[in-house]
Amino acid sequence: MLPLRYLAGYPEHLQQQVRAAIEHGQLATMLRSRYPGTHAVRCDSALYDYTLALKSRFLGKVETPARVLFDSRLQLTANALGVNGKLPRVQGSKIKWKREIRVASVFKEAPPEFLRMIVVHELAHLKEREHDRAFYQLCTHMEPAYQQLEFDLRLYLTQRELDGASGA
Repeated sequence: MLPLRYLAGYPEHLQQQVRAAIEHGQLATMLRSRYPGTHAVRCDSALYDYTLALKSRFLGKVETPARVLFDSRLQLTANALGVNGKLPRVQGSKIKWKREIRVASVFKEAPPEFLRMIVVHELAHLKEREHDRAFYQLCTHMEPAYQQLEFDLRLYLTQRELDGASGA
């Protein structure tokens, strides 16, 4: 039986449907038809601008990240599609903490809906640290199709793995 590591937390009947779609060669076709587009966000500065536009639209007074960048070191095997944290910066004799968002480089080539989903996810962490009800409500506020996109992203990553794409 084909292991579906990106769908491990989903019910078995749903995993069986995905396995059947894979066996019949329908998963890739379905994903291409549902997400045919590409986006123009290819560099860190464009990602920063994209992220700040979403932040200003939905999270006005929340702290603005100092940096937003694509990171080729984020490994999908560690379930890290994005990282949101604080980094120390020395300014004279003081240490200042700056927020930083890193997005896995796989999103440079992913459909625009998946890029938006992961950026929304990381932006939500600026306000809500834990993956709790308030966090997912905020994600859904910023992207109403968030939960469907999260599931479809897992399908996309599964298909990438089947196609032999690298996990970085």
